[in-house]
Parts: sequence; structure tokens; C-alpha cells
Amino acid sequence: MPIVTGVVRPEGFQLEIDSRAVTPDVLKEPGVDGGETSFSRYVLGRAAGDDRLVGLPVFVMRGFRHRCVLVRRDSELSSLEELKGARIGLTGWPDSGNTWTRALLRDAGVDITGITWTVGPLVAGETGKDRVGPVPFPDNVSLTDDGLAEGLADGRYDAIMTPFMPEEFFTPDSRFRHLLPDHRAAELDYYRQTGFVPGIHLVTLKRESVERHPWLPQAVTELFDRSKRHWLARRRLLTDTTPWLLDDLTATARTFGQDWMPYGTEPNAPMVAAFCEELHAQGISNRRIAAEEVFAA
Repeated sequence: MPIVTGVVRPEGFQLEIDSRAVTPDVLKEPGVDGGETSFSRYVLGRAAGDDRLVGLPVFVMRGFRHRCVLVRRDSELSSLEELKGARIGLTGWPDSGNTWTRALLRDAGVDITGITWTVGPLVAGETGKDRVGPVPFPDNVSLTDDGLAEGLADGRYDAIMTPFMPEEFFTPDSRFRHLLPDHRAAELDYYRQTGFVPGIHLVTLKRESVERHPWLPQAVTELFDRSKRHWLARRRLLTDTTPWLLDDLTATARTFGQDWMPYGTEPNAPMVAAFCEELHAQGISNRRIAAEEVFAA
């Protein structure tokens, strides 16, 4: 946002940012030099030998996934282990976030091949998103146009995976709740075990743009880093944007240090390696891609 508003400006080049409702497919848009890109789609491209995009270790979207598993309010389910053999709806099969969430199930000893998966929109009628990806679905995965939230409410699913909460989730009469009664504690334990917050989206540049301007990756990375630091400083100053933001910012700093979402290859290496392993283990990538390949020159 500091870049968009012009508070933080590029040095040595001009940058125009176009905000989209849906993550763009950078390669299909001739008028852009780069953009926000799904981590999984980018890694899958590299695994397939497609190097038309140059990924920057600038993860502009991160998030824990324990909070993303919802059940009905009256459900008896309260742990990941209890999802063995369940019927689960999710908003996209190869999505970065859902890949991380399925990894949680695998870590809990749940065989994801024994789950009946249904891929579809959270709310019926949502369009503009590729929910399938480049690899055919496994036999236990199907596609629907029906809304997952209503499917959960009427009993067609035991749980759903979604990065975004249904609108009614924020009302006292919501039919839904988080699967985990204390997802924050589970996420904190996950961080203590892994040392990272999962990356979801990153910034990429078209290789043709990088070849014209070899200095561009470093310049864009430094720009986003300056923007992030300015953003954090402003949040710490204007802590009245949510009622308890100051307490949350203090707890975040004490838990993660001064930067819970670091940019750069080295600080993200363990996270990138774990994600690459999951893409292969879940059958989304046909080969193991080494972490070193992801941000190769």
C-alpha cells in the first residue's frame, strides 16, 4: 500500500500498480512486466521447465492454515486427526494455501487419498478462478459449481477448507466454526516446530523484462522491502485501526522477532523446501523440485 499511495517510491525506475480482484495470470497479460503470483503455480511451472517467470523471494501473502478448516457449529469434530475418511470441500486443488492445509492433515497422520474431496467456490456463482490447475485431479477429487458453505451447512461435507471466511462467520448466529477450538495455539506450535509462516503468493517478473533490465529484480525486491518496513512502522504508530492491534503487534514482535514475513532467498529456504516437498508428496508436481531451483537466476 505505501507503494500504491506513492509514500514509498521506486529509485531509478517508474512503477505502475494495477489492483485486481483475482490474482492475475502474468504470462497471459502482454501489458504487464510482472505481478502477484500463486506460489504453487509458480513452482509447478519451474518444475515443468517453464522459466518464463522470474520469481522474487518477496512473499506478499503469508498465513497459517489451521484457521482455514471450518465445520458446522454443532459438529463433534475438533481435531485434524478426526478428518480421516471425511468429506471435505475446498476452494481449489493446487492452490498454495490448500496445499499447506493438506500438509497439516498429513502431519496429523491423515491419509489424504482416503478423503472424498470436492473442489468448488465458497459461494455459488464465484467465477474467474482456476480451481483445477495443470495436473488432472486424483480419483478421489471431484469438481462442483455449488457453494461449499451451503454444502457444509446442509451436511454434504464434514468440513471445508477456505482462506476466506463466509460472510455469516462474523455474526453471532453463524452456522460455522473453526475445526480447532484454539487455532492460534496450534499455529504458534507449528511456528515453533518449523520456524516459518507459510508463503502463499509472491512477486514475479517476466523473464523478457528481466533480460531487458537485469537490475530490475534487485530493485523491485528492495522497493517492496522498504514498503514493508514503512507499513509496519505506520501500523505500530496508528494502533487504533482495530481495538486490540497494539497488543497483537507486541505479541507478534515478541514471538517472531522484528520481521515475521522476511523477504530474501536465505530466510525463506526452509519454507520453500517444505512446500516443494509437499507439492510432490501430494501428487500435484510430477517431480521433486529442489528449493534451489525455485529462485534460480
